[in-house]
Amino acid sequence: MRLYDAHNHLQDPRLDAHRAALLAAPTAHRMVVAGSGEEDWPDVATLAQQNACVLPSFGVHPWYVRQQSPDWRERLEALLAQFPQAGVGEIGLDRWIPDADVALQQRFFTEQLALATRDNRPATVHCLRAWGLMEETLRATPRPERGFLLHSYGGPAEMVPSFVRLGAYFSVSPYFLHARKARQWATFAQVPLDRLLIETDAPDMWPPTEINSHPLRDGQGHEINHPANLGLMYPAVAQLRGMVGEDLAVVVQGNFQRLFGAA
Repeated sequence: MRLYDAHNHLQDPRLDAHRAALLAAPTAHRMVVAGSGEEDWPDVATLAQQNACVLPSFGVHPWYVRQQSPDWRERLEALLAQFPQAGVGEIGLDRWIPDADVALQQRFFTEQLALATRDNRPATVHCLRAWGLMEETLRATPRPERGFLLHSYGGPAEMVPSFVRLGAYFSVSPYFLHARKARQWATFAQVPLDRLLIETDAPDMWPPTEINSHPLRDGQGHEINHPANLGLMYPAVAQLRGMVGEDLAVVVQGNFQRLFGAA
């Protein structure tokens, strides 16, 4: 059974001590490794060049819009030209962070979404506490024909149909297995099967300790998410959807290939 990780950050420095071992025995047949800004784009590019399982995605995360150089867009376009299969992301809107410059975030988001649309590349979208604005922005902005991913979807269940009409896919991460996230976990029972994907968001979004069969810590001893927790998610999502695990895997594989264009 082939597993597909729709979103992680394998380039993250917190995984430095573990990366070689993780890539020696990949936990996913394919994984989308998403960059967050100019600082880590070269690391994502290197991972994609050296590992067939890695699909790169390059973008400016809304947390880091203030830290980009004046020529960030030219650098992004150069990487996209170098990697024809690359996605655009992680991009988005976030009102959760302190002193958020939402206007600047929105400018970065729409410019990057335009690049994805121009080349019909998959876009990976981050959103926190900005779901209404996200919907408004997507409605007013051209979008990639192939669709876009709302990663670790944390929005209301009531907004799922609207986002589907706009072209969204929705990915679920191990963090939603925490009891306090039960309501959001239930939202994924309402996502259309042909728009459902699974991710780890490693090294973030780890599962509850009591069911974490792959505990992992960074160099400072802090808990982080092991990419192998992808294997935990498939049976959990299958149970949520009332499906046999192998049938869910076939659905997820088809969705992944349709959005990201990779077998």
